[in-house]
Amino acid sequence: MYIVTAEEMYDMDREAIQDIGIDGRILMENAGRAMSDTIEARIQKTGCIRVLAGSGNNGGDGFVIARTLLDRGFDVAVVQIVPNTKISGEALVHKNLLVACGGHVRVTRDLAAVREEIDGADVIVDAMLGIGVKGKPREPLDQIITLLNQAEGYIMAVDIPSGLPANEGVAAFQAVQADETMIAGYPKMSAFLEATRAYYGRWTTVSIGLPAAVTAKHGHRRVWMADDFQAHMPERKRDSHKGDHGHGLVIGGNAEMPGSVAMTTTAALRSGAGLITAATTRDVIPVIAAHCMEATYRTLAATDGFLNNETSIPFDAYDAVVMGMGMGRRPETGKLVERVIDEAACPLIMDADALHHLKPVLHKLIQRTHPVVLTPHPGEMAMLLDVPVRDLLQSPFSYMAAFAENYQVYVILKGMFTIITAPDGSQLVSTAGNQGLAKGGSGDVLSGIASAMIMQSQQLPEALANACFVQGQAAELLTDDTHSVYDLMASDVIAGITDVYRTWITD
Repeated sequence: MYIVTAEEMYDMDREAIQDIGIDGRILMENAGRAMSDTIEARIQKTGCIRVLAGSGNNGGDGFVIARTLLDRGFDVAVVQIVPNTKISGEALVHKNLLVACGGHVRVTRDLAAVREEIDGADVIVDAMLGIGVKGKPREPLDQIITLLNQAEGYIMAVDIPSGLPANEGVAAFQAVQADETMIAGYPKMSAFLEATRAYYGRWTTVSIGLPAAVTAKHGHRRVWMADDFQAHMPERKRDSHKGDHGHGLVIGGNAEMPGSVAMTTTAALRSGAGLITAATTRDVIPVIAAHCMEATYRTLAATDGFLNNETSIPFDAYDAVVMGMGMGRRPETGKLVERVIDEAACPLIMDADALHHLKPVLHKLIQRTHPVVLTPHPGEMAMLLDVPVRDLLQSPFSYMAAFAENYQVYVILKGMFTIITAPDGSQLVSTAGNQGLAKGGSGDVLSGIASAMIMQSQQLPEALANACFVQGQAAELLTDDTHSVYDLMASDVIAGITDVYRTWITD
């Protein structure tokens, strides 16, 4: 499932109509009928439906919805909140069809009249404004939006809640707070942004009949789903041995934070790594061993319990390196991070304190010939970018694409919706997980899972997306069964990896 900007969606529509030759009236009919099916599933036949229609494609979809539900025996009427002169093209065709079929359209922008129409309605269909909105709605649309947000009926938005920007980077807006949004074609960027996603309510996509030849050209961003995980997760052969599944090195830990590197090590093994060596201080090794007997160890030199740069590491013995968990921010530890960047001739995952040490030496990433994966949360990413967190969260897709292309790295921006960005700017979004992951240690677990995934026979973007899926699904399965989002701990998620594989991978 692609994620598109407003401009990309317009391009898809235009190419389908002009290049392929699909009549725009057919696309509108497809959208309205598919949305009618969704509405019908939400309301009893005796219920009352009111459609608030504006101009453009959204209004046209509203007229198709009203006609379709009228034909199916529902009590439905349209409140047209723009003058008749604003209804043209395909929307006018479908309005005339509605009227010819006996449908009722009341043209009014009067607040009292609109209130009269929606009072008592069981479902209110918001088909007023579409994805092309610029700035805050003008009067009286702003007042109608306020009125709609105060209504008691179940609000179902057509494609996007009216007034909500489709793209990222917009801070000031006024929008309908929908209970549910029926997205035409593909979800828009704002469905995945912290400031805007809640306005959609629950959302589903409906097909409008866009040809694959058109949509594939705009597939720069995709949602990573369960069927993607199943299609890309490598099969484990019956005659395989531990060497086939990678030998990873985990570098981290200090006397004050031994648990983080223990979780990364355990998560890597639980996720399918053939062998994991934990490289840490002498004091931390017994802590890891108490939780994970299967790991091997390499003792690194330390100063006051924190790693330094005085121990040689045979990087050619490893298929992947992950570092940063519990390292601390001592200058001597920073020298070790810099050395790993220079010498590790294999994929390198950098998390937690390694990201702090990375900032002064970002330029070194471009010089590497092997992949680098960064796994920041928004605060860490904002630090690397030198921007406020609020700016990053308003435009995460753009910031991540620019950063990944500039430094030729892979970035996993962690959050409710996790964005995985490749060096070419392409992006995958994982929606797996819940608020139970908002706990210390969750990032350590993800780094461990990711290290195991990148050592299997799959492309790196897909491997990282699979890692996010496994962690998120483990949280979801656990809170559905034995845990709550309050008590879930990172160590529980490690144990829950088993359930993910048993649920989604079939022999």
